[in-house]
Amino acid sequence: MRWKSGRRSSNVEDRRTEQMSSGRSNGGFRIGGGGKKGGIGLLVVAVVIMLMGGDPSTILNMLLGGGGAPSQSQSQTAERNYQTSAPTDEMADFVSVVLADTEDTWSPLFQQMGEQYQKPRLVLFRGSVKSACGMAQSAMGPFYCPGDQKVYIDLSFYEELKHAFSAPGDFAQAYVIAHEVGHHVQQQFGILQKVHQMQRGMPKAQANALSVKLELQADCLAGIWAHHANRVRNIVEPGDIDEAMNAASKIGDDAIQKRTQGYVVPDSFTHGTSSQRVKWFNEGFKRGDVQSCNTFG
Repeated sequence: MRWKSGRRSSNVEDRRTEQMSSGRSNGGFRIGGGGKKGGIGLLVVAVVIMLMGGDPSTILNMLLGGGGAPSQSQSQTAERNYQTSAPTDEMADFVSVVLADTEDTWSPLFQQMGEQYQKPRLVLFRGSVKSACGMAQSAMGPFYCPGDQKVYIDLSFYEELKHAFSAPGDFAQAYVIAHEVGHHVQQQFGILQKVHQMQRGMPKAQANALSVKLELQADCLAGIWAHHANRVRNIVEPGDIDEAMNAASKIGDDAIQKRTQGYVVPDSFTHGTSSQRVKWFNEGFKRGDVQSCNTFG
């Protein structure tokens, strides 16, 4: 990926020097009733939940059997006036360039639709972080919080993506950010709000099916970013799209469940199969049209 000459975003918050602790351990989380060993480790939880992108508290409540949204006090506590800062290390610099590139893609696309794109902030953290959606740990993977309209990422996630799931490459890393920004686009379109409202009171299998459609659409929106970023700024190098589609295939629900428990439970899917994720990213990349991302149709 050609990125070093790219613009840097001014919407990055570097909170990696903060020492924050969580009052809850994620060690007991289970996915879809658990595998043969009755549960899975934090690394697997990270990949299963990663790219979910919606409200992390909603995800946690699904896993723990709880309910409810973050309290008002939680949201107010999270909304401190953090200062943006220019990253000094290469990986954070890369993230800043990718975020800027999503801004340069979505701003004109929104203008064409007669709307104004509200740029999200991206928060770099280490270990754990407090957001308007509540406390989150690195094990959750990257996520988008609609409560404060920020993308959160612990950069150590990229090492796990590369080594544990054989999904290396800078374009695979960029795809992760573009997917989370895709959830921000859904937030501005009002899609996240509608889906979360529809999921209230639904049987779990039906709610999961809506989550799959939401996630596949975010994959398609990531593909739209790749389409326009390459057309306008020529960022894609040979093999880059393969990197993104490889990452998408490695984190499909079916691939993860086969790896962790040896069998697949479709009703528990929340992100889509490997083939679905590859299909929808590719759909966005080939067409570059928001109308092509109607995964709810």
